[in-house]
Amino acid sequence: MRSCDRLQEALLQCHRRMPEGPARRSGCRHLNKAFAECVVAEACPEESEAVRSLCSSGGTSLKRKQCEDAQLSLSLCLSRHQREFEQR
Repeated sequence: MRSCDRLQEALLQCHRRMPEGPARRSGCRHLNKAFAECVVAEACPEESEAVRSLCSSGGTSLKRKQCEDAQLSLSLCLSRHQREFEQR
């Protein structure tokens, strides 16, 4: 997760600067999203890239099916990581 360290630090700094509540949620939203995407891409790089490329726009029914399959694969990958973490 080393590649996400800077985003994590920026998000922590944002949380320190902004008071808790709607202002923080709004002000730190872009960093929260970027950090979450980074962590997911680090944990499941192939599955994350497949979702990014197949689900980025509309398309044919085949592309929508491929997008759904990619999302399922990503979900399963993240679930495996979660189970591994919980078993520590």
